[in-house]
Amino acid sequence: MAPASRIDPASLPYRRGVGIALFDRRGQVFVATRIDTPSDAWQMPQGGIDDGETPRAAAFRELAEETGITRAEWLGESSDWITYDLPSHLVGKAWRGRYRGQLQKWFALAFTGEDRDIDLRASRHPEFSAWRWVALAETPGLIVPFKRDLYARVVAEFAGFAVPR
Repeated sequence: MAPASRIDPASLPYRRGVGIALFDRRGQVFVATRIDTPSDAWQMPQGGIDDGETPRAAAFRELAEETGITRAEWLGESSDWITYDLPSHLVGKAWRGRYRGQLQKWFALAFTGEDRDIDLRASRHPEFSAWRWVALAETPGLIVPFKRDLYARVVAEFAGFAVPR
C-alpha cells in the first residue's frame, strides 16, 4: 500500500455500512464516545455490512455488538444511502487504507428496553467508553467535524421520530 500522502482518495471505494439512530421513549437518541478517539466527540452506533448481510440485519447486529442492546424495533430508514469522506490524514490509515469513507444506510430504531440493558462491554472488542441520551438536533455538534453534514441529513430525515412515545 502506498503511503497515505500518495493515495488519491478518489481512487478508493466507499465502505458500505449502516448507522443507527436509537430513540428512547422520550424521543432522545443514544450517543457514545469511542474508546479510540481522544476528543470529546459523541456518535450514534454505526458499522460495516458483512458479506451476504442485509443493511437492516447489519443495523441490528451492530447495535447489539457495540451496545449490548437487543431490545429495539424498526421505525424507519433513510431514503438514500449517505456518504462521508475521511479527512486526508486518515485516508490510507483507517480500515487498513482500503476506503476513502463510508456509504451508509441509516436506520431509526425504537429502544424497547431499559437503560440497564445497555452494556458497552458486551462485545469482545468494545468500541465505546461512555454513553448518554441526547436530543437528535444536538448530534451534528457532538460528532467529529468530517461527519457533521451526514448527521445533519440524518437529523432532517429522522426528526419525526424525535418525539415522546
